[in-house]
Amino acid sequence: MYATYLWVKTFHLLFVIAWMAAGFYLPRILVNLAEAGQQAEVRARLLLMGRRLYRFGHVMFGLAVLLGLVLWLGHRVIDGFPTMVGSPAGWLHAKLLLVALLLAHYIVAGRWLKGVEQGRALPSSRALRVFNELPVLGLVLVIWLVLAKPF
Repeated sequence: MYATYLWVKTFHLLFVIAWMAAGFYLPRILVNLAEAGQQAEVRARLLLMGRRLYRFGHVMFGLAVLLGLVLWLGHRVIDGFPTMVGSPAGWLHAKLLLVALLLAHYIVAGRWLKGVEQGRALPSSRALRVFNELPVLGLVLVIWLVLAKPF
């Protein structure tokens, strides 16, 4: 049963990494859009890339969450399945809050992308560059919480 746990955890991490890659790159596409000016061909290519990346990220997030739930609650439905969560689990609640904030960040980026398609303006490229760095900070905190389990 421990081997199954390790495979579930491996694929959970794979999908988290894929989602975070999308979360890092989608805001960068927005920066490029803000700096593309009126170059229609460049804007069309960036919008296409952004739409595909946004969809891909949602699929990866869904798979990561599904496998995360198995890791968290699998021991309740699968006999002998280990759990990564002991008591106290305050670190897990903090991690889930950060994941929710990362998801909100991703959704905001997706809405800005859709807004560009509808003719709305983006924030400045400088503001988008700051926005682009926020997931890095969030991910660092998530990793620290998972490894240190401080509370």
